[in-house]
Amino acid sequence: MDYDPTQYRRSAPYYLAGRPPYSAELGTVLARELGLDGTGRLLDVGCGPGVLAVQLAALVEQVTAVDPDADMLEQARLYAASSGVHRIDFIRARAEDIADLGLAPMRIVTFGQSFHRTDRVPVAEAVYDLLEPGGAIVLVVHDPDGGPAPAGTGDPPVPDDEVQQLVSRYLGAKRQSGWRPASRFSTERFESTLERTRFGRPTTIHAPGQRHISRYIDGVVSGYLSMSYAAPHLFGDHLDDFTADLRNLLEATTTTGRFWDWPGDTAAIIARKRTS
Repeated sequence: MDYDPTQYRRSAPYYLAGRPPYSAELGTVLARELGLDGTGRLLDVGCGPGVLAVQLAALVEQVTAVDPDADMLEQARLYAASSGVHRIDFIRARAEDIADLGLAPMRIVTFGQSFHRTDRVPVAEAVYDLLEPGGAIVLVVHDPDGGPAPAGTGDPPVPDDEVQQLVSRYLGAKRQSGWRPASRFSTERFESTLERTRFGRPTTIHAPGQRHISRYIDGVVSGYLSMSYAAPHLFGDHLDDFTADLRNLLEATTTTGRFWDWPGDTAAIIARKRTS
């Protein structure tokens, strides 16, 4: 898949503040499922600002984080350093290029909400070749449909329907991701894609989501500006107007200045390389 460098232009600084975190128990769940013991190497593909790479770093000896966006990699370096994670290296590359990077065999290869933006089958096959025997590909996503929603924090939910109407008012109803329509990405289920590769049928496990995420208005604004369909550059000279209108909308929706954010449980779709 051709890489569009404008997909997340100027979005990187907003990502960590705006996106909901994965389950705090994700590392424990993966270590138990995959028998991770602090040895081996982990490759995180489409690492963005390093969310998953940093969270899982303690499970292995060394992490390699790959992303084609230079600004995302800079944020990832800063995040890893501030988190005290030092056994991590960063490579600017597309997922489609990993077979050509000369990487050492990996025990685990992760995609944190990034697999859908790749040329899926060839990328999965390249991952299969890169893994050690018995190693695993892990596709990590938020799953709001994995179980009933919790009671919440007492704060209102983010008024997403109204925000989407506001985005459409500025950018039109047809969503873009960079210079191309967002609809160009395949909607095939990840499980179905992996079944068409040497991995075969995967399994899915869940780690309990963080049920008490409370976001202030700044965090909600950052969340939308971290999305490719609302990346700052798409608004051109009207970015300040959009953010002002978004803040006004949010302020009119909450009496506490906060919003409850429930992304769902964290799902890990796992497929293993054969041992022989």
